[in-house]
Amino acid sequence: MLTKTTYRWYFLVLVIALLMLLMLNISIGSVRIPFDDIFAALTGQEVSKRSWEVIIWNYRLPKALTALMVGSGLAVSGLLMQTLFRNPLAGPFVLGISSGASLGVALFILGSGLFGGLFSTHIFQNSSLAMAASAGSFLVLSGVILAANRVRNTMSILIIGLMFGSLTSSIISILTYFSEATEIQQYQFWSFGSLGNLSWKELGVFFGIYSLAMIGTFSVIKPLNSFLLGEYYAKSLGINIKKSRNIILLITSLLTGVITAFAGPIAFVGLAVPHIAKLLFTSSNHKVLLPAVSILGALVLLICDTIAQLPNSAFVLPINAITSLFGAPVVIWLLLRKKKMYV
Repeated sequence: MLTKTTYRWYFLVLVIALLMLLMLNISIGSVRIPFDDIFAALTGQEVSKRSWEVIIWNYRLPKALTALMVGSGLAVSGLLMQTLFRNPLAGPFVLGISSGASLGVALFILGSGLFGGLFSTHIFQNSSLAMAASAGSFLVLSGVILAANRVRNTMSILIIGLMFGSLTSSIISILTYFSEATEIQQYQFWSFGSLGNLSWKELGVFFGIYSLAMIGTFSVIKPLNSFLLGEYYAKSLGINIKKSRNIILLITSLLTGVITAFAGPIAFVGLAVPHIAKLLFTSSNHKVLLPAVSILGALVLLICDTIAQLPNSAFVLPINAITSLFGAPVVIWLLLRKKKMYV
């Protein structure tokens, strides 16, 4: 175990790295913007070119802030699920919330094949896609919370979540079968994930829900630590298992639902970042792990987004492809180097 002083140094280094990557992420793109002009724009000073100021405030900064929230939110959700189910392979999408969001978007985009265009109006409006995804997420969330109140075994909730995911995937497959090629392509583009489509108004809604869920994580630190040793141990400490479990499920559902609604389904981050944090901090204490995974998640997604931008090019690679392509080998390497896993 590391000392408190070492933890502080780790967090300081991570925060500095995060700020540097944030500046780099804003700087790189089809147009390279110098760091001093970025700093001038963010502090209200005069920028060398008016076009750079517009690019920073209307495109680069919203995208970078989206990456911060998406990365930290997915990482925290993954940690909550791995602790609740005591399963290192659990991730933020095991409850089927993301699948529900995907179903909502599929009905909106692909539904014209079955419903004569009823759901296909305003396909290209981000707010409409977000509303459709939110509706699908809420539908599955209601089912999961209802199931959680009717079963005692936590593992049963995991299985129910997986079944919800399978059910929604089968419905999406049916919708795809009856859809036109252009509609399938539109849905496929959404499934790639995107960090750069949010306006400041949409970002405000995203931030409000994200903040509410992240603040809620502080109320479950003690239950999370007790769940590591099993539900019987948690009961012996006076933890209300049912109440704590519902709060954890609700926090995870809010984070996963709003992230999928606004940024699409983004893989790897929620599954892998908690393991990276445990290996780096050698701790299972959630008072340490929650802020650690939050910073690391934001850091990882900023790195992936910076790579995806292809500097000095107008092309942007799908963020989903980058997170898995570059992230999975790193996690495999880290796990092979460490003999002890902190679960």
